[in-house]
Amino acid sequence: MSKKHYIIPIFVPHEGCPFDCVFCNQRKITGVDTTISYRDVENIIENHIRTIGVSYDKHIEVAFFGGSFTGINIEKQRELLSAADKWYKRGVIKDIRLSTRPDYIDEKILENLKKFNVSIIELGVQSLDNDVLKQSFRGHSAEDVIAASKLIKKFDFKLGLQMMIGLPGDNIQKSVKTANRIVSCNPNFVRIYPTLVIKGTNLEKMYLKGIYNPLTLNEAVEICKELYKIFSKNNIKVIRMGLQPTDNIMEGKDVVAGPFHPSFRQLVISSLIRDKIVDVLSKYEKKVRELIFIVNSKNISFVVGNKKENINYIKEKFNIGSIKIKEDNSILKDIIKLSLNNNDTFTIKFQ
Repeated sequence: MSKKHYIIPIFVPHEGCPFDCVFCNQRKITGVDTTISYRDVENIIENHIRTIGVSYDKHIEVAFFGGSFTGINIEKQRELLSAADKWYKRGVIKDIRLSTRPDYIDEKILENLKKFNVSIIELGVQSLDNDVLKQSFRGHSAEDVIAASKLIKKFDFKLGLQMMIGLPGDNIQKSVKTANRIVSCNPNFVRIYPTLVIKGTNLEKMYLKGIYNPLTLNEAVEICKELYKIFSKNNIKVIRMGLQPTDNIMEGKDVVAGPFHPSFRQLVISSLIRDKIVDVLSKYEKKVRELIFIVNSKNISFVVGNKKENINYIKEKFNIGSIKIKEDNSILKDIIKLSLNNNDTFTIKFQ
């Protein structure tokens, strides 16, 4: 089956943002170190379209990432958006998305975005705890986020909210409170990013002085599990967990410390699944000699776990002689069936 949804990413590094958030070095995070023009946007889109091919059953989206798009000079905004809008009007592009700050949203800004057929706005929320925002030098308040979210929804844009865990002054209680307040904003989707110590940031200085201690990988996974449960319960899709790797981040050049893992989302979902499996097996009153997981092929890696971590853990904890995986694509992607001793079957739902 061919891919149906394509995102054409256009990075606008640190454009429009006057703040130096404690965790931020956009040029390191995005791997981009130059400003862009109309022609650059046009070239990026044309190159992607050439690879993807024009087909009206494909959902192709242009996404302006990085920086604070609506903080850019208004003429520059129009220049960049018009390059994407040209393809939208041709019917090739279905959505235009951008990322910005909550304090760079007002009615005039949204009216301008409507003119260029922007359909999705993501806000860098990071936290809805004002003390965490202050310690992170965000330059906006939790109240700014609430007001901007309401206005974006009023103008009928799709709303995405991005949050971070492990910022200075943060803890699991504050992260959970942030997640619940995000739910009240009724976003269409969210992203969750564990805080990493990136070279060239104020957070690196704090870390080297011993003022800031990042989360461990296990701590980040456990917190994200709780947040994922909150969003799933409220039918809010989590479209990303963990920073998008760049070549330098993958090679360990730019991350000084923190819970980076190239498959962070898999760690979180695998751990959630393992918890549910353990709960079923702990309540099962018979000795488990054989366990068969019946799953959609898309979930095999989540069930097995990173480096077979789930399989090894379950086998050892419950002293199970045989664990097998049976692929069945008729099963929904959020369902896993457990067959115990070829006799008893249990169904678990993990989203």
